[in-house]
Amino acid sequence: MKMPIQINRKERGVSLIIVILVMAFMLTVGIGLVTITSTGPGVAGNMRLQDQAFNAAEAGFDAAWTSISNTIAGGGLSDFSTLYRTTYNGQPGLDDADVLSPNYQNYFRRLTDQQLVADVARHNDNYLFDSQAMPDDPRFSYTCFLVNDESVRETPDHMDALLICLGKGPRNTYSRLEITIQIQLQ
Repeated sequence: MKMPIQINRKERGVSLIIVILVMAFMLTVGIGLVTITSTGPGVAGNMRLQDQAFNAAEAGFDAAWTSISNTIAGGGLSDFSTLYRTTYNGQPGLDDADVLSPNYQNYFRRLTDQQLVADVARHNDNYLFDSQAMPDDPRFSYTCFLVNDESVRETPDHMDALLICLGKGPRNTYSRLEITIQIQLQ
C-alpha cells in the first residue's frame, strides 16, 4: 500500500516561486543576448565608416603631398610661410599652443574635426583642399591645411609645417591625420 505524500503547508507554492525565478533569469539572459546581437552590426558599421573616413584623410595627405611637391619642384614655393592657416572663426590662435595665450581657445588641437572643416568652408583662406570629394565615393571627402609647428615662443622655421588632413564620411564620421613635412634644400 502506498502512502500518500503529505505536503507541509509551509512548503506549498515553493516550486512555483522557483519556476518563476528561473523563467525571470532566462528572460533576462535572452533580452541581454538579443541586445548584444542587435548592436553588433551597428558597431561594425560605425567602425567601417571610421576606417573609410581615415582612408579619406590619407587620400587628402596624398593629394596635398603631390600638390606641395609639384609646387616646390616647379620653383613656386621656397618655404611654407605663406601657406600657414593661423585663424579660427576669423580670430588668431589656430597655431597657438601656449596655454597662457588669450588665443588658446582657438588652438586647432582643442577644436573638433567638424569645427575645423566648417571653418575652412566659411573662411576661404590658406587651405590646400576644402571638402574635396573622393572620386570613388562622394559621400567621403577630405580637407587639408598647413599649421606652423613651432610654438609662439620658438624661433619660426618656415621650412617645416604640420599638415592637417581631415577625412569626413556619412553620419558625421571624421578622422584626423597630423603629419610634419619639411622642405629639403639641395
